[in-house]
Amino acid sequence: MCDELGPKEEYMQQFVEEAGGTSLCNVKNTEVGCNDKQKTFIEKWAAKPADELKKQLDRLNGMLDKDGESMKPEALSWAKQRLGFFKQLQKHTEL
Repeated sequence: MCDELGPKEEYMQQFVEEAGGTSLCNVKNTEVGCNDKQKTFIEKWAAKPADELKKQLDRLNGMLDKDGESMKPEALSWAKQRLGFFKQLQKHTEL
């Protein structure tokens, strides 16, 4: 592993998540790669119907398209992560 990111694997994960505005967290298995905030969010939304997921997906897409550049980096990263979770949940509900 790269020494520039430190000796621990979590540094690499943190870098990937911050740089990519994404998460290694998967809605099907929240025990690996998910922090408590992400787990809570996924648990809350996993039981929601597909139409609510679609509404939130559309809302976040609009918010990122319109205000994405003016958002603080932490808020932008969390919005992108939520968008990814909604996409995963939507695929999961379609199955």
